[in-house]
Amino acid sequence: MKASIVRILLVGACLFAGAASPAYAADPRGVSANSGTVGIVSGGVEGTYVRIAADLAAVLDDGDALRVLPMLGKGSVQNLKDIVLLKGIDVGIVQSDVLAYAKRERLLPNLDRRVKYITKLYNEEMHILAAPDVTRIEDLAGRKVNFDVQGSGTHMTASLVFDMLGIKVEPQGNDQSLALEKLRRGEIAAMAYVAGKPTRLFRDLKAGDGLHFLSIPMSASLLDTYLPSRLTSADYEGLIKPGEQVDTVAVGAVMAVYGWERDLERHRKVARFVDAFFGRFDEFLKPPRHPKWKEVNLAADVPGWTRFEPAEQWLRQGAEGRTADGKTAMKELQPATLVSSPVPR
Repeated sequence: MKASIVRILLVGACLFAGAASPAYAADPRGVSANSGTVGIVSGGVEGTYVRIAADLAAVLDDGDALRVLPMLGKGSVQNLKDIVLLKGIDVGIVQSDVLAYAKRERLLPNLDRRVKYITKLYNEEMHILAAPDVTRIEDLAGRKVNFDVQGSGTHMTASLVFDMLGIKVEPQGNDQSLALEKLRRGEIAAMAYVAGKPTRLFRDLKAGDGLHFLSIPMSASLLDTYLPSRLTSADYEGLIKPGEQVDTVAVGAVMAVYGWERDLERHRKVARFVDAFFGRFDEFLKPPRHPKWKEVNLAADVPGWTRFEPAEQWLRQGAEGRTADGKTAMKELQPATLVSSPVPR
């Protein structure tokens, strides 16, 4: 695994170095190779994003006609910046709420024009685990709540969600394992954790521990960015009684793309990637590909995002999305939101 990651990094470095190399300019094979290469920034070595990117390369690589080049990333916020600013990156895997976060923090201008999405991938649920004396999420106002380490996806999502709910807490920046211990000792009132249910961190907790999940009340502002979801006893039988549920929100992983103008070669290159990805999607549902592919519905909308035009056109022409059980998951699509030409980079 480590050797594979090293190869990914070395190839990525060569891609950027090659653009300035005299040998590249003199060798026509360099022009051909680069015209078919799509750079994808993913996640860290231990995460799911890098596995998804590796699957994309394994399934879609077709010589110089299309080559998918995975690269390690440093989280959703940095991936978004890399998509917008770096020449060698066309596509990135990010959390769906990163666009709202970047707009709120004014990290980059004109994001609606510069960043679009190809498809939503899988969901991860927001868990808020609280101390025994906390009965509602509103009770956390003014108290210590762990948001995970600075720069993490959970930190970003927790910051957005509590802001949208109008609940001001005292954010803490501990890693999740330490936060759970602090919660048990009563040093913090709650901890937020964004992860696909059921997460191993909470798997062995029992009702006798006194800890419990808090429901997140739905609001219009939340539903502009997130999807409604729930935690049940099937997910956490030690913490949730049979027949009961805890309302929460889910944040999706998104395959994001730079919004190239249609007459540019970079647009045509990514359009070829989109056509190959949608046309060969069934191959991602088979072993040894990551099981998370089975959760993907290609036609699913992402609140707050605009779909990349070639992907929208492909779906309109009758492409099939798939749910976890493999049944047709297409729905009537609304017209895509058209935006003005993106700012060149």
